[in-house]
Amino acid sequence: MLEAGVWPFIRQRPYSVVANPLDVPKAIFISAFNSAPLAPDNDFIVHGHGELFQLGLDAIAKLTNGVVNLNVSGKNKASGVFTNSKNVEINTVSGPHPAGNVGIQIHHIDPINKDEKIWYLEPQSVLIIGSLFKEGIFDPTRVVALAGSQVSKPKYYKTTIGISIKSILTDNSIAENSRFISGDPLTGTQIEEEGYLGFYDDQITVLPEGGDPEFMGWAAPGFNKFSLSRTFTSWLSNKAYNLNTAINGEHRAFVMSGQYEKVFPMDIYPVHLIKAILVNDIELMENLGIYEVAPEDFALCEFACTSKTDVQKIVREGLDLVQKECG
Repeated sequence: MLEAGVWPFIRQRPYSVVANPLDVPKAIFISAFNSAPLAPDNDFIVHGHGELFQLGLDAIAKLTNGVVNLNVSGKNKASGVFTNSKNVEINTVSGPHPAGNVGIQIHHIDPINKDEKIWYLEPQSVLIIGSLFKEGIFDPTRVVALAGSQVSKPKYYKTTIGISIKSILTDNSIAENSRFISGDPLTGTQIEEEGYLGFYDDQITVLPEGGDPEFMGWAAPGFNKFSLSRTFTSWLSNKAYNLNTAINGEHRAFVMSGQYEKVFPMDIYPVHLIKAILVNDIELMENLGIYEVAPEDFALCEFACTSKTDVQKIVREGLDLVQKECG
């Protein structure tokens, strides 16, 4: 059994919560790559740590009677630390974000049914578990990426879990009027400049703060405005954009636009599930796949949402309700 210090690294689906050590999962998943915007490169982070990673995998494999799925990216050649791993089943996953989300991988490799549990963890957590079995100590070391358009020199830092980000920011030049995020731009948590890195986060993102009024607003041609639809003329070009944190509009009626389905690669009706959560219909939530999802799986839906709906918050509330009533 793993000691209590490292157990929180292991989470479970459904509910996306810390795993119960009394359970036996049908499988364990490790996503070896992160497809989120500006995410750190796990191939770089684990390089040279093959022994520790294998020790961690061997320990984790003892926690299930099923398979440990190690999922690597089909876009780029994965590190030998991953591809040479033993005691696991290596799966190649291709596609744009959210292909790196463990929930998407579970859905397509080993879907969750009611009363089933799958555990998952991150590659750096595997290294920490491996270090525990090699050295007999809990090593809270974590490699963190500092990224974002407001950072003059994006780089990696070898630090510790829960570090104050101020100690990292002082080593770099940060532009004024910035928003600091623990995590990636789609799922991260806004923190203060003197805030702390989240327990599961390996990324600090610094983006320009938005919200300033714009002349003519949405009525302008929008030659330099990013849009997922053809609302602005910018759809005619294929260029990069420096996005800020503005949501470009106010909250409005929740309408059926078909946008969610374009960015949600699961065999689930996302809008119907969100509406079932909003009316607290647990039976309907179950029928629509609530056990397979987590807030991060809906991050692109929230980004694309015409109604500016806090989709991830709604999903979290739905999961909490189902866990309370049925878990």
